[in-house]
Amino acid sequence: MKFSDTLSWLPARRRKRFARTGFAESTLAELAWQSARNAATRWGGWGIAAGVIVGLIAFAPAGWLARSIASSTNGRLLLTEARGTVWSGSAVLVLTGGPESRDASALPGRLAWDLGLKGFGLQLKLRQDCCINGELALQLHPGFNRMSAELVPPPAAQATGWIAQWPAAWLAGLGTPWNTLQLGGVVKLTSPGLSFETVQGRSRLGGQADLMLLGASSRLSTLDTLGSYRLTLQGDPRGVTPTQINLSTLDGALQLNGSGQWGAGQLRFRGEARAAPGSEAALNNLLNIIGRRQGALSLISIG
Repeated sequence: MKFSDTLSWLPARRRKRFARTGFAESTLAELAWQSARNAATRWGGWGIAAGVIVGLIAFAPAGWLARSIASSTNGRLLLTEARGTVWSGSAVLVLTGGPESRDASALPGRLAWDLGLKGFGLQLKLRQDCCINGELALQLHPGFNRMSAELVPPPAAQATGWIAQWPAAWLAGLGTPWNTLQLGGVVKLTSPGLSFETVQGRSRLGGQADLMLLGASSRLSTLDTLGSYRLTLQGDPRGVTPTQINLSTLDGALQLNGSGQWGAGQLRFRGEARAAPGSEAALNNLLNIIGRRQGALSLISIG
């Protein structure tokens, strides 16, 4: 090997300096070996770091997701007894009144999830025997200062008409006034399609969703059932107009109706409750709790 070839791995300025010193080729070969070893060590370190990062992402424990949900809901929605990973796991779903509340209510069984890549976003699949009709899918599209989610109704919902249902008693975990009302009955969610998007802290809803409280009851009334009700959310996907909210009575002794808007982070709702003829005495206490009394009416005002 020529002396100039031995120095070829060095920059031109350093090659000239080593040529003037007259170092032996063995010395230069040793320096070359040390340089190669250092480079290999650096690349090995980066490889180990990359492997650790990939491992943390791939096997991130489900507890990390549980802490994130608790933080974003101010402790009102909890994933307890979390098992598995962020990408595939299960937990018990619990409602609470917040960090300092003693109220808590858990759904029966476990909520299972799978999170994976789909297209240019993520797909979240949810399953829960007690409460989800088949497998519910959410298409998630994260972006810079924005996040969008699209609810895809499960195939089973096309036959039965509902996507998810929960016992109304579960709401007692949220504390006041739900722990006072102690509702009975079933809450059902129906929707032909729904999307939700946050852009720079602003939220908007697209599509329509109906929440129905069926066969409602309360410990504040001597009646076996109060009635059944529908709360409709109608969103504008362009975000030009606020989400419209309408409350109506399907049937029952307790008559509820009202309307409102949700937009720019604010909820405004105005409604009223009254007793059907012949049910005034049985519903008097409940009407006092629901809103501000004005004769036979109980006025509901939010925002």
